[in-house]
Amino acid sequence: MNLILLYTSDFISPHRVRLTDRRFHHMRSVHQAQVGEAFKVGVLDGLIGQGKVSALSNDYIELQVQLDQAPPKPLPLHLIMALPRPKMLKRTLETAATLGVKDLWLINSYRVDKSYWSTPILKADKTREHLLLGLEQAGDTRLPRVHLRKRFKPFVEDELPALARNTRALVAHPYEAAPCPDPEASPTTLAIGPEGGFIAYEVEKLQEAGLESIHLGRRILRVETAVPVLLSRLFPL
Repeated sequence: MNLILLYTSDFISPHRVRLTDRRFHHMRSVHQAQVGEAFKVGVLDGLIGQGKVSALSNDYIELQVQLDQAPPKPLPLHLIMALPRPKMLKRTLETAATLGVKDLWLINSYRVDKSYWSTPILKADKTREHLLLGLEQAGDTRLPRVHLRKRFKPFVEDELPALARNTRALVAHPYEAAPCPDPEASPTTLAIGPEGGFIAYEVEKLQEAGLESIHLGRRILRVETAVPVLLSRLFPL
């Protein structure tokens, strides 16, 4: 936990917060917080600053906070992913949040098992939990938006062209594709397929929506590996 995320409900006065949940237990057991010690803090979707421990007991910790810094800049990216299997989805949500993704679209694909859409991780509170862990790791406060699209064709035909317009529009596809372009901080739309990749029909539909196929070389990567590799190649992180 590199940042203590705060919520408006934590404030007991304009510059004072009281924590009693997971964050309190983490600060006490892992950081071994002491009165007078300062920690990096930030308000969800707000500013970052410093919180100094002003009171500590067996039940709570209080911090005097000063917020005066903007959070890290988000990636200018629409990240579109075929829904990963649940175990991989947890890690992918945390990784995306850590790397600065703020707009994530989880879509269906031929190789996405229909049972994946029933995972409890897609419930708003569970998705939020993993995104918050990613923010805490990165020292960020801006919560990503997650959009669920269970039908591939309507999304690609009706929504994707508008998302991709006036962006560097790409689909990660290891076959008959151009090399990954050089990093640049420009608006980008990136689609990443499931394990086994998009099928030919899906690649064709994505290309019709304006996306260019790119590859990372001869090695075929798992989704959880491809996400950080692609983002580090496409953006000056």
